[in-house]
Amino acid sequence: MKGQRHQPSVVLYTRKRCGLCQQAERLVRTEVGNNGFAMCDIDDDDVLRDRYDVRVPVVVVDGVEIAAFELAPGVVRRAVAAARRRRRRSSRAQ
Repeated sequence: MKGQRHQPSVVLYTRKRCGLCQQAERLVRTEVGNNGFAMCDIDDDDVLRDRYDVRVPVVVVDGVEIAAFELAPGVVRRAVAAARRRRRRSSRAQ
């Protein structure tokens, strides 16, 4: 719909007592806001723990992994903007 902005899904995969995860959480909150993402503790799910184990934090935007282990400023913001552009292009093509 015109005027509506696609809000890409942003998921931050973490684990407890992970200093890099805490840094990544602060950065993601800064870039997408407090309600703009979901956090998932990989230790609560065997499949996620097997997939990500020592690679956390991992950031996924609209199903695409954009960062693992270290997260640089601006990465999430650029990935969200790119996901919005992809959505607009695909909606125009329909």
